[in-house]
Amino acid sequence: MAVDNKNAGVGPTDGLSADDMFASGKGLTYDDFIVLPGYIDFQASEVDLETNVTRNVRVKRPIVSSPMDTVTEWKMAAFLALLGGIGIIHYNNSIEAQIEHVRKVKRFENGFIVDPVVLSPRHTVRDIDDIKAEHGFSGIPVTEDGTLGSRLVGIITNRDIDFEKDRSRPLSEVMTTDLVVAKEGVTLHEANQILKQSKKGKLPVVDDEYRLVALLSRRDLLKNKDFPYASKNVGKQLLVGAAVSTKPEDRDRVDGLVGAGVDVLLIDSAQGYSVYQIEMLKYIKKHHPDVDVIAGNVVTTAQSKALIDAGADGLRVGMGPGSICITQDMMAVGRPQASAVFHCARFARDHGVPVIADGGIQGIGHIAKALSAGAGAIMAGYLLAGTSEAPGEYFYENGMRVKRYRGMASIEAMSAGGGKRYLNEDDNVTVPQGVSGTVLDRGSLVDYVPYLMKGLQQGFQDMGYHDVDALRADLYSGKLRFEHRTAAAQAEGSVHSLYSYREPKFGIR
Repeated sequence: MAVDNKNAGVGPTDGLSADDMFASGKGLTYDDFIVLPGYIDFQASEVDLETNVTRNVRVKRPIVSSPMDTVTEWKMAAFLALLGGIGIIHYNNSIEAQIEHVRKVKRFENGFIVDPVVLSPRHTVRDIDDIKAEHGFSGIPVTEDGTLGSRLVGIITNRDIDFEKDRSRPLSEVMTTDLVVAKEGVTLHEANQILKQSKKGKLPVVDDEYRLVALLSRRDLLKNKDFPYASKNVGKQLLVGAAVSTKPEDRDRVDGLVGAGVDVLLIDSAQGYSVYQIEMLKYIKKHHPDVDVIAGNVVTTAQSKALIDAGADGLRVGMGPGSICITQDMMAVGRPQASAVFHCARFARDHGVPVIADGGIQGIGHIAKALSAGAGAIMAGYLLAGTSEAPGEYFYENGMRVKRYRGMASIEAMSAGGGKRYLNEDDNVTVPQGVSGTVLDRGSLVDYVPYLMKGLQQGFQDMGYHDVDALRADLYSGKLRFEHRTAAAQAEGSVHSLYSYREPKFGIR
């Protein structure tokens, strides 16, 4: 429901319409403007953040994880979908590895561990000690060759090894072989009942040939949460997307991902206005017309038109605003992000195509501004790279707990395959458009994403809007009002004049 601000605190002449603000000829970033307040007659908890990320894919929360190898693999995608968003799995891996990530998300049911640590009978008790020291758990299934998908032969629990003096003994001599298992396809409720009756701590899940396919943990069940905003398809599987490049050889990747059940494909290119992207887009729409495709990256209406005409179902907007991206400095090409989002979204709206604002998002306020400029959702890399669900291990740097985060155009990522999105030719000279760095530990997505979304709901309340569609309608009608911010205004609007202060748990940005 849109609120008419004319009689609710903000007069019709206050501030600027979006058309006026973005017509100035100056490129604007999120910090260059502020949204003027609207009328509040509802609770923040009543704000509905449901939105489209493509023509046909709708999610409860407007957040998409970036297809970067330090951001999105199966665990990020699964938990982000549980929390209402959608993850896009990177392609800095083999086709088979990326397909397996998609399959893990599709097989995922909260409570089941679909990638458990597995050992072979030839491993030793000392290996269990190492796993417990590193990961903090024991209760390890043992299969014939020590891999998931091979025949289950035993399980190791604390009671098997607590009083074992010889830590070099092979697991075959100490493991429990009298096993309680569940068959593949068991529901979470049924598995829970088996655990309760057996009084076991772990429940292996096996197929008809007794091959291990998953594991259920009593500890995980005890902390199992309900996820009312989970993004699921009609078959009640979690939604998941995957990235592909414009390279002709990635057509096999496309076919494999579609066969694995991917819901959205994203053509990952730093500059999407190319014959290579259009050819890949047309290939996907011809051979897999039922799969929505996000194309990009774009920052102008000309780029947007070309990709929409070729069949794009969503657009990824942004060239150079990311925290680890140096495209604008190195290539002298791009556009300030707020301007890019507004102009691309305004054009795409007439064609029924949503846009995803990719880059430059440093916190809740920037998410709200991206949506107020016309985005259907935001894409997060920096925001999510420090969470426990992101790939990689934590380590300490200058006393702070951090994770590695790298641009896909950094030297490190390109050497692993990330250069495919930059149309690099095969030569001996590499020009990076990104850097590598570290980001602070943000804890689990299960705590962090609800924090972001609650803050976003409060931002919508202050703007005076119940939902994303109402905000967008008033953006284009001119009822939503903005104002430019000077450097002094930006400083005034942030923390200042204090001798010291304590930041909120997840920071100000």
